[in-house]
Amino acid sequence: WKSLPSLMHSPLLSPQLLNSLTPEENTQCQHGLYFQDGERRVDYILTYHIKKPSSSRSNRQSSRFTDNAFTRSLRRGTARLGRPPPPQPRGDPEVASQDHSMDYHEDDKRYRREEFEGNLRDMGLELEKDEDTKTPGVGFVKIHAPWHVLCREAEFMKLKMPTKKVYEVKQCSGVGAKINTLVNKATEPLHPNVEENRGQHVKHLSYAFSREKQHFNPLRCSLFQLLYEEWASYSVFYKYQPIGLVRKYFGEKIGLYFAWLGLYTQMLIPASLVGVIVFLYGCATVDNNIPSMEICHPRNNITMCPLCDRACNYWKLKEACGTARASHLFDNPATVFFSIFMALWAAMFMEHWKRRQMRLNYEWDLTGFEEEEVSDHPRAEYELCVMQKSLKKEHKTHKVLIAYSWVFTTEKEKLTCRDRLPAYMTNIVMMLLMIGVTFAIVFGVILYRISITAALHMSNNPTTRSNVRLMVKTTAAIINLVVILILDEVYGAVARWLTVLEVPKTDRSFEERLIFKTFVLKFVNAFTPIIYIAFFRGRLVGRPGSYLYVFESYRMEECAHGGCLMELCIQLSITMLGKQLIQNNLFEIGIPKLKKLIRYIKSKRRSFQEEEREKKLQRYETDHFLEPFAGLTPEYMEMIIQFGFVTLFVASFPLAPLFALLNNIIEIRLDAKKFVAELRRPVAARAKDIGIWYNLLRGVAKVAVIINAFVISFTSDFIPRLVYQYMYSPDGSMHGFVNHTMSYFNVSDFQDGKEPMDPHHLGYQVEMCRYKDYREPPWSNTPYVVSKEFWAVLAARLAFVIVFQNVVMLMSDIVDWLIPDIPKDISLQIHKEKILMVELFMKEEQGKMQFIDSMTPCDGKGRNNHAPIARSRSIPHTHSHTHDVDYT
Repeated sequence: WKSLPSLMHSPLLSPQLLNSLTPEENTQCQHGLYFQDGERRVDYILTYHIKKPSSSRSNRQSSRFTDNAFTRSLRRGTARLGRPPPPQPRGDPEVASQDHSMDYHEDDKRYRREEFEGNLRDMGLELEKDEDTKTPGVGFVKIHAPWHVLCREAEFMKLKMPTKKVYEVKQCSGVGAKINTLVNKATEPLHPNVEENRGQHVKHLSYAFSREKQHFNPLRCSLFQLLYEEWASYSVFYKYQPIGLVRKYFGEKIGLYFAWLGLYTQMLIPASLVGVIVFLYGCATVDNNIPSMEICHPRNNITMCPLCDRACNYWKLKEACGTARASHLFDNPATVFFSIFMALWAAMFMEHWKRRQMRLNYEWDLTGFEEEEVSDHPRAEYELCVMQKSLKKEHKTHKVLIAYSWVFTTEKEKLTCRDRLPAYMTNIVMMLLMIGVTFAIVFGVILYRISITAALHMSNNPTTRSNVRLMVKTTAAIINLVVILILDEVYGAVARWLTVLEVPKTDRSFEERLIFKTFVLKFVNAFTPIIYIAFFRGRLVGRPGSYLYVFESYRMEECAHGGCLMELCIQLSITMLGKQLIQNNLFEIGIPKLKKLIRYIKSKRRSFQEEEREKKLQRYETDHFLEPFAGLTPEYMEMIIQFGFVTLFVASFPLAPLFALLNNIIEIRLDAKKFVAELRRPVAARAKDIGIWYNLLRGVAKVAVIINAFVISFTSDFIPRLVYQYMYSPDGSMHGFVNHTMSYFNVSDFQDGKEPMDPHHLGYQVEMCRYKDYREPPWSNTPYVVSKEFWAVLAARLAFVIVFQNVVMLMSDIVDWLIPDIPKDISLQIHKEKILMVELFMKEEQGKMQFIDSMTPCDGKGRNNHAPIARSRSIPHTHSHTHDVDYT
């Protein structure tokens, strides 16, 4: 069975209210959205495969029963009504386990469907089958939920509904009111044209639903069109999202995702502005940067040691002029300020989201809501494993359940029940293995860079030799990007397989474990190449005459004289932009467009009669061909990884927030269009927060502070410049800094077979060459030993990491402490609602007492101590679960 919610499904639409629709709305909603009588509305659709007994085995596709929220709600409902759960299939277990007769299985599936439909009817739902469709091999079961069933379920769920009692929402006064008025007027063009954006000065009291009152406003069919025009259109990219309408149509869980995505995108605006200013500051000061001026000076006659063995020659430092100038764009004092700013920005974003989330909980009547029991209900797979283990303990055959296991699995997930400890061990081993695969691929890219560098230096083309570094950096970054895109898909499948192997007890546990595994694997996959360049490249090299080799033939690569920060920026920008353009946008836009193009080409080949037949398809038949909803995990994961790119290495790439902002502006409308027009409408789910994703965001924000501290301290030249300026500079300036950071090497100390093949490449005999490091010169008593300057710089770097980390985290904690989690006005309104609700119930109780007093006899025998009141309260079914509350 497959669930297919009706596109216009309304969980609160009463059959008595159908006639209240206008003729235009009735015409728009009528096509395929009602039973044959034209009165009962289709609220839900179940689909199944129809197979003839004579069909061949090769053409058969087994139909699986997907244990979704709808079927779990059915099981809970039967338990509430006191009915036993659906019985197990009957028949000979040995025959079922042998799986020799496909016809038997088809009959068994048909029996299960009939039994399931009977349970639905017992719940009070009304069903209508439609097997004579224009979609071959697919049958549909239309389900209508009568009004009394909806009311019963709403009361079981303790669904809060607005009452007729209204109260005034407190508005700001004084200067705050004037500021809010100006802001509202300035942002009025940015609001979508929907009712919810109009200012409301009153609010209805909300209380748990009671079946005594049934006055609800219907959800009209125009909501879909409104979302399509005011939300899922690229022409309204500059407007706010109609989050209230999204929540009404898709439920709170999806509404919270789009609310979080919208807030994250808004918060990227100030970060982008500051990042652009920092980048422009680097552009404006590049001509005044003394170290790059010394490198680019025409009289610079410093001879540098070869960058590789044999194939590479001696070279002049002024050849690194372009790299030095480009490095200053990202390696300047402003980047330190920007790192601190982004750490505080992340803290403010988290606090702002908590306040926004609390406001949405208040507006959506979720303040007293706890997670639904569906999240803690045992999964069918878990229950089946418990049954299997209990049968094994009783020494019964395992075959009896093999034939039934298809009920709880899908085509792609085969149920295997294992002991908890082996499953956990398998998870740990597989996770470590996948991380090892990532490390191995990064190591392979390192070998590629080393070998290609040596090969290009041997080229006869001078242009190729002069652009070796740029070519190697770019191609290696592209290779890393392709590998990351491929492994992302592989790791997603591996994480799901490992989670299924664990057989978690509840849906919440399953989702959280799947998210955590997927996040760890994809995070390591995306950031391992970047971490290597930032913290390891150029530090495991050695020195001339004593280089470090891999496999005794590959010499470890060095950073350019300007440092590895420029290479880190190139890797980060290509990976981030590539993932956003290719994986996030091109796949999400291109694949659906390609599918539509293929369908269009196929339709051109069909006959005119077939095209006419397609035009007469019912709405649920058309929706059947839409893509099923795969959950919000891919959407959140995409944004969490992007959040990592924005915060983790922002010191090396201040333009990252800008690119993230531009991507998200498109992403919001892309996801909206996908949810409205290209996916089956998901079953609405209630939620009051974004769950484990908030903890992952906080974790990334904390790690970002540490990583940026190390990037500034060890990857950039910020600390060496400070140490030179205040400890070694004769005049307190940066003049002489380049010479100070380079050591001497006597070319006669080269190992045999490692010296350049053309020692006279520069036109003269080289006796001394220079390399970037803090080491003693060859004429000292301890040649090539690290100098005291090295230890001074290292101490300063470690001190900076400690100070930066503690100061920034302290400032983040202060921001967290200063900003309350619950807005003050929301806190006051919640308190006011509680008081008004108590007053309302007290008033109604007094009215009931007065009514009972008026009905008592007037003689003296009936006036003693309100005896009828005591009797009325002693009857449990009269007032125990319901209150006389009028709902709007």
